[in-house]
Amino acid sequence: MSTLQQPQHPVLAAIVAITATLDEVADANPTFMATPDKAATLVEIARAKAQLAELELRVIAAADDVAADSGARDVAAWLHHHTHQRPEALRDDLRLAHALDRTYGRVAAAMRTGECNSAQAHVIVAALDDLPADLDPEIRVKAEEAMVAYATQFDPTRLRRLGRRILDVIAPEIAEAEEARRLAAEEAHARKKTRLTMRRVGDGTTRISAVVPDAAADRLATNLEAFASPRRDDGTRTETGEYLPYARRLGRAFCQMLETLDPARLPIHGGDATTVIVTIDLDQLRKDAGIGQILGGPPITAAEARRLACTAGIIPAVLRGASEVLDLGRKERFFTAAQRRALLLRSAICEAEGCDIPGTWAEAHHWLAWALGGPTDLDNAALLCSHHHHRAHDPAYLHERLPNGGRIQPVIATLGGGFGFESSSSRTCAGVFQPRV
Repeated sequence: MSTLQQPQHPVLAAIVAITATLDEVADANPTFMATPDKAATLVEIARAKAQLAELELRVIAAADDVAADSGARDVAAWLHHHTHQRPEALRDDLRLAHALDRTYGRVAAAMRTGECNSAQAHVIVAALDDLPADLDPEIRVKAEEAMVAYATQFDPTRLRRLGRRILDVIAPEIAEAEEARRLAAEEAHARKKTRLTMRRVGDGTTRISAVVPDAAADRLATNLEAFASPRRDDGTRTETGEYLPYARRLGRAFCQMLETLDPARLPIHGGDATTVIVTIDLDQLRKDAGIGQILGGPPITAAEARRLACTAGIIPAVLRGASEVLDLGRKERFFTAAQRRALLLRSAICEAEGCDIPGTWAEAHHWLAWALGGPTDLDNAALLCSHHHHRAHDPAYLHERLPNGGRIQPVIATLGGGFGFESSSSRTCAGVFQPRV
């Protein structure tokens, strides 16, 4: 029995009575209950939980003084401290309590009779809050009545879907325009929230996390499932012949999809078709335990390099192999794709001193300008990001290479600043390219 005696308010008296009654059946074993009694008990418990939840929300809505007396930020924070419930759930309950108390009395009344549970109430209130602010009050009342009636038939998931289309039922004459407005707002929100991060775990894997629009996610799922379908035997089974879990099949499918992308159909990246270059010494390529390097990425085994070269449209840069023509002299003004790949091998980043912009984002620059007789050769080339490329052609700046071929000293600029370029010879690779396999 609770130590509370002579409660002064009927709400507190009811709660004391409920807990006292529960204490009486604390040791009762329901195993030997008749089946119909068990069924009836489960339904009544669900109804009682809804009624208790509404009573709790009613008290929460009126308990600002409880938080004030203890100096708590709000009653949700006070409850978290005293009852050790999840703070985010308590904050949700506080918002729902205020919504039921101030606006949605019909939802509260349904909870009070046990016809609407707490999860349903959260969904209904969210759907009603999402209606247009300038909606006719009579239509808003009809929407609340309809959603409360649906709560006796549908679970929270289906209620959420019905709530999205409630205007189709109660006000079809404005539903289409409202749905168009809602979709436009969701698309704008999705564009704002879209992001993707990649973090190296350190064990040979990278964790990818993304938030993308639903339409993009659907397209990705469709493409991945073309690879991950259980009807495919390649990549969908373990070594023992058992099917892989769906998440692992999708992971493999993502890798397969990347390897089958056609670089010719991708945007021009760094002045060339989007490509991945793997550098590997010819001797290493011939070894079973050889090691190569993805340009700008991690090391890989020679076996993986050979597989990528055969199946994935990867360009292998084999050191000490046969060469493409990389020096064009004065015959061409613009650097070729082969020359750009050679520059990327030489300098994976912008060659301006202190700059770390990726070389694939950079532009090929003539050290001695073409107009002044400079050849389109590698010895006369440097990869510069857009910013430093503009500075290189800005007459307010001067730039030059150090005589020893290392990093140059910062150059005095007439604008009061300076920048330097890293020499090409400091990163020159002794290897050459082979055509794509």
